Amino acid sequence: MIGILGGSGLYDLEGLSDVEERTLETAYGAPSDPYIVGKLSGQDVCFLPRHGRGHRFLPSEINHRANIMGFKMLGVRAIISVSAVGSLKEEYRPRDIVLPNQYFDRTKRADDHTFFGQGVVAHIPFGDPACDTLRRALLDTARSCIAESGLSTQVHEGGTYVNMEGPAFSTRAECDFHRHFGYDVVGMTSLAEAKLCREAEICYQAMSMITDYDCWHAVEADVSVESVIAHLMANSALAKQIVAAQVVAGVDVSSCSCQSALQGALFTAPDAIPAARKEALAPILRRYLD
Repeated sequence: MIGILGGSGLYDLEGLSDVEERTLETAYGAPSDPYIVGKLSGQDVCFLPRHGRGHRFLPSEINHRANIMGFKMLGVRAIISVSAVGSLKEEYRPRDIVLPNQYFDRTKRADDHTFFGQGVVAHIPFGDPACDTLRRALLDTARSCIAESGLSTQVHEGGTYVNMEGPAFSTRAECDFHRHFGYDVVGMTSLAEAKLCREAEICYQAMSMITDYDCWHAVEADVSVESVIAHLMANSALAKQIVAAQVVAGVDVSSCSCQSALQGALFTAPDAIPAARKEALAPILRRYLD
């Protein structure tokens, strides 16, 4: 089953049949909203708006651990994450799409970006933080949808996503720093999802929808809520089209390395793990502890 994390401007997914709302409580608390589970042209899909319906949560208030654990509990094996980002490059225009394959962390919430700790130590490989299998599939699907729609939108494969905390947008000094090192887009949510999906052995790829040039561009106006919303409305329609097409097309992740990321990553001896932690981590650790 494919999971969809909807970001700013993407709060629902149309065209679903056999729809069921699933309200979960995880060992890490409540997810952002009930999950919407259903079928799209016969394919199973699970949708969650990361900010909650009505956009109730700041980026720093999102319970990423609960969101990803909930997807795992529901049997999701691959997640497409749709989010709004600012562009750090002239050629990455508003309404373009970036499929990042790298991250630069500017957050202060490392404890909230892992399921481990409190008696359980694991270190996952994270040199390549996005899923190559899912990204290639999404790239083909996005380009096909754009061609069919006759849009001028460009899809950029790869690139570095700078994850800041917000909720304020960047300062000019921060933009200059990020651009100096050649980073591509800046956002506030994706890094934690990528880390937690890797720990949960879920394939993950962000679909970053550009809404602005942040505040570095000499000609374009500085980023504002008004400009972001205008581009969000255009982006959300295309994002829904691409996501729906990918769900229908499916993607085979059965042999992807993401699906066995915890193999050899657990340092703590199974008999030394506290019982409460075994129970909390059962959805992702069960096969390594049985």
